[in-house]
Amino acid sequence: MRIQISATQAHQRVDKFIRRWIHEAPLSFIYKMFRQKDVKINGKRAAIDQMLNEGDVVDIYLKPDLLEKFQKVVKPEVVKADFKILYEDQNILIADKPAGLLVHAEEGEKRINLANMFVNYLIQKGEYDPKASFGFTPGPAHRLDRNTSGIVVLGKNLPAMQELLKLFRERTQIRKEYITLVAGQLPKAGKIDIPLAKDAQKGMVHRANLKDGGKTAITVYERVKQYSETALAKVELLTGRTHQIRAHFALIGHPVVGDGKYGDFKINKEFQDLYGVRYQLLHAARFTFLKPEGVLSYLADRTFVAPLPEKFQQIIDSLS
Repeated sequence: MRIQISATQAHQRVDKFIRRWIHEAPLSFIYKMFRQKDVKINGKRAAIDQMLNEGDVVDIYLKPDLLEKFQKVVKPEVVKADFKILYEDQNILIADKPAGLLVHAEEGEKRINLANMFVNYLIQKGEYDPKASFGFTPGPAHRLDRNTSGIVVLGKNLPAMQELLKLFRERTQIRKEYITLVAGQLPKAGKIDIPLAKDAQKGMVHRANLKDGGKTAITVYERVKQYSETALAKVELLTGRTHQIRAHFALIGHPVVGDGKYGDFKINKEFQDLYGVRYQLLHAARFTFLKPEGVLSYLADRTFVAPLPEKFQQIIDSLS
């Protein structure tokens, strides 16, 4: 089979391209293809780690029956694309996720999640065809807890997704700002530098020394307003650990209101009785691209804002 590499397929290793294309094939089979010279780029034997460029011609020698076997197309679960769009262009989409919606599929809920909604949305628009995707699936470039609302950035094509993953991994050219309501009398500003480690059995994180497996976790915050028993805070993550904001504020004695895992039972019960709060009052409010490079360089200095959910805003208004 002959494939001419497009702009959206370039800048990846040929073995990864083939693994996406025949994703059901064992790794040993793919390695064997390279050893037996069954993969060529521009008429020459391909090295397994060779990078693909736009316009390259890739010849793959594979029997039709094996191609059909290994290229099984997984149809996405059909679901209504029910999410707010803050921004969209040819490369990315920025969504405002409601609290309660999963970002990715989990065991027990494979259908109703933002990733699946996004794929269905692109199929309906004619921007994505699973049969012609060569194994790439558009999706979220990062996670956001199920019961946290706000901004999620999603990639539409491989070059955009590669750049987004790099931005979230390095964290030097993006800024993420959250708004949260926490318990107690919060200092005017602060920096929380407490390493965290995961407890897979409990589905939580805890304080842990770096030498004991903890990972660096740094959160900075600024108090926006102090109420009698709670405080509204603006929070920025300098690292991106699981449950970082929730765990950090609990560890300094100011748990996020409504947080069922790390929160204060008494305060949670009070807010549930008064306002019907059944999830953490934590919202991913602002996202800024600083100076990204490559295909997303046009987004430099752009900031996107997700307004507070209606119930969260009503609670703040009531406390004021």
